[in-house]
Amino acid sequence: MDTRRRQHRLILAAQDPSHPDIRVLIDRLDLHVEVRYADATAIAARLDEVRASRHRAKALEASPAEAPEEDVSAWSEPAAAGPAAGPAADAAADATEAGPERSAVPGPLEDGAPHRMQPEEDVLVEPQEAPVSQAGADGHEEETRSPSARLDAANDAAAPLRPQPPAGAPPETPPLRPASGDGASDPPERPQPRPAAMPLPADADIDAIKSKDRVVAMLLRKEVVTPAQAYQAYRKQQEAQSRETLWRTLAQLPDVNREAIYAEAARVYAFTEARVDTQKPDPEFARSVMDTFAEEHRNRLLSLRVMPFECDLEPQTGAIKLVFITHDPTRPELHRLMQQLKLERFELQYAPESLVNTLIAEAFPKKNEYLERMHEDTMAFDLGTSYDEDGGLIDEEALEAEISRSTLINLFEATLVEAVRQGASDIHIYPNAEKKVEIHFRVDGRLSRWHLEDKVHPEALLAVIKDNTLNVDRFERDAAQDGFIQRWIDEALIRFRVSVLPIANAVQEMRSESIVIRVLDDRKVITDLRKLGLLDKALERFDRAIRQPHGMVILTGPTGSGKSTTLVAALHQVVSPEVNVLTVEDPVEYIIPGVRQIKLNHKLDLEDALRAILRHDPDVVMVGEMRDRKTAELAIKLANTGHLTFSTLHTNDAPSAVSRLYKMGIEPFLIAYAINLVVAQRLIRKVCPTCRQVDDDPDTVMLEKLGFTAEEIASTTFYLPGNDPGCPTCKGVGYKGRRAITEALYFSRQIRHLIVESEGMLDEGAIRDLAIKEGMMTLKDSAREIVKMGETTVQEMIRVTTTEE
Repeated sequence: MDTRRRQHRLILAAQDPSHPDIRVLIDRLDLHVEVRYADATAIAARLDEVRASRHRAKALEASPAEAPEEDVSAWSEPAAAGPAAGPAADAAADATEAGPERSAVPGPLEDGAPHRMQPEEDVLVEPQEAPVSQAGADGHEEETRSPSARLDAANDAAAPLRPQPPAGAPPETPPLRPASGDGASDPPERPQPRPAAMPLPADADIDAIKSKDRVVAMLLRKEVVTPAQAYQAYRKQQEAQSRETLWRTLAQLPDVNREAIYAEAARVYAFTEARVDTQKPDPEFARSVMDTFAEEHRNRLLSLRVMPFECDLEPQTGAIKLVFITHDPTRPELHRLMQQLKLERFELQYAPESLVNTLIAEAFPKKNEYLERMHEDTMAFDLGTSYDEDGGLIDEEALEAEISRSTLINLFEATLVEAVRQGASDIHIYPNAEKKVEIHFRVDGRLSRWHLEDKVHPEALLAVIKDNTLNVDRFERDAAQDGFIQRWIDEALIRFRVSVLPIANAVQEMRSESIVIRVLDDRKVITDLRKLGLLDKALERFDRAIRQPHGMVILTGPTGSGKSTTLVAALHQVVSPEVNVLTVEDPVEYIIPGVRQIKLNHKLDLEDALRAILRHDPDVVMVGEMRDRKTAELAIKLANTGHLTFSTLHTNDAPSAVSRLYKMGIEPFLIAYAINLVVAQRLIRKVCPTCRQVDDDPDTVMLEKLGFTAEEIASTTFYLPGNDPGCPTCKGVGYKGRRAITEALYFSRQIRHLIVESEGMLDEGAIRDLAIKEGMMTLKDSAREIVKMGETTVQEMIRVTTTEE
């Protein structure tokens, strides 16, 4: 008889696998548990078999050799008989014979709390042996196999059991089961990015952390998170004395893959994954179902990010089940809320957080109350009372009366709200030649008109904006002004930077002004380098450069290329209580905790600020931009005197930054030994994943000119932007979101030697050729990789990289 120790897992069969009582039972069992569906008839039959087996075992206790072997083929594949089955079966019978009046789960569930589990939905416990080959009586080996992920009483087809982990390792969790229905199949595994290596304290006990949370143990095993991240979450939980589960604390860290963590938690707790790949969520269906609930329950579901997904017909019983999707179906308060809805049958399924948020936004779009007030106000504006056609003069009294009207204030506030909700980076407000005011939003780098107001004098609207802006004089019309606004929008504090600029108006022959408002939404700040969209090689070089104790990191690119975003992400990597970080900015856009940020003004210019910083004991310094020789010399001095320095330049590519500094008057040897890395950056739009179209006939000649090989052309699926005006994702634009393409010039020993030996004749081409030989990807190479990944189009690649030679 094989005396090797066998590994077991607990298989619970229930008519309602998502019942909260079963979740409580799973949490209290220190075992690997899997919950599977079975109909009431199959469960009742299995209960009878277990009880009969138990009675036979007791009757034959005096002669156990004569005990008949029990057939468990309907629940698990044949396994070698052994004594382990008896205690497990006894435990199952003890749990199920209690009946509906007594819960099988000890503790709070025995206090008379209502249960939706019916008597025929009792829980079964079945042992599962490790997949070891064991010789039978005939000398042939039998392979232990497991049943399919979805237990069907009418179908006993089995799938091969995956190998068990080695002794001491956490158990392998089953994949998310497909939702019920004909033809359902296991969804493909999503590739999870591996996090970059982070330092781990020497006293960190990772094994103890694994033992405290099964989800964290599986995340560590699959390398979704690093041991350092798990330890950081553990310390955060201990310091806050939080009762939150460790894996949820881990999901709140800024540099982790939240969706991967929630998906793994759903697997561990055996929740089904919604079939979102084959069936798109329907906002109309979700809204119609939500409208049937009481307002209190509807608001609570929305706050918990839960939405109806589909009505599913159970093939075994013919009952209709309402399926809900959420990114975290394991929350106890969610199960209590579902009980309050008093639904006959329901199921909670997992779906990615981004998909659930999109469904909520489409089913319940946020209302702009200021726009609604504008539409309700039917009072027309009389332009003639505040404007003299002949003299081109403004009647100040009539203009003041027009400014005081609430409609103008509502228009201004509605503009701010709508810009934030549409993801605009800038708002452009300016009068046109027909005495109208145009309002444009810049979204994903492209300007488009949002609103045309022709019922108000331009001066009136501009005056309202200036009145609501700090540090702006409403009556100043000849000078440029900069101001500041902040508002609470959608439960977040949003800041706006206002620029007022005088412009000419040919028709009115009078002074006019243009206003541009920069939207500063701290929710969009990127603190994780991996979320910048840098490719592997560029990410590795960038991370290596900012970890150096001294030297300079330069970002170069045109205005609006994401340089500030990358710098902010880099600063978040180096901030710590042991490091003194200072920045010199004009103006300060994003507040970074732990950083001393200096704002330039008319009394403190860039040169004076840098000189003062040298006396302020800095470790890391960020210089907004090196605009002239004096600024560049001071920045180079900081880098050469033991400080890590960040700055920006305006050049087309990375090698051009070297010649730009040389033309400013910086000596080649200072350039060579002060700089660690130069990163040229652009932002490229991502093609809309909802309405994109496959390019069935790509231009191979053009693709070859862009650097694609014949093998890459054959293996790549090229896309075209969609043109569906009703697309809920991109609203007919064809693109949604942007990501960075980069050219990272790392200053190796050979690059430094080449610059020093140039003797005043810096050759950008030679620097570029040597950098490419050492592995540098150009902007065009980076864009080409993104095209191959299916995230953008060839047309967008050409648009962004046409200036590169």
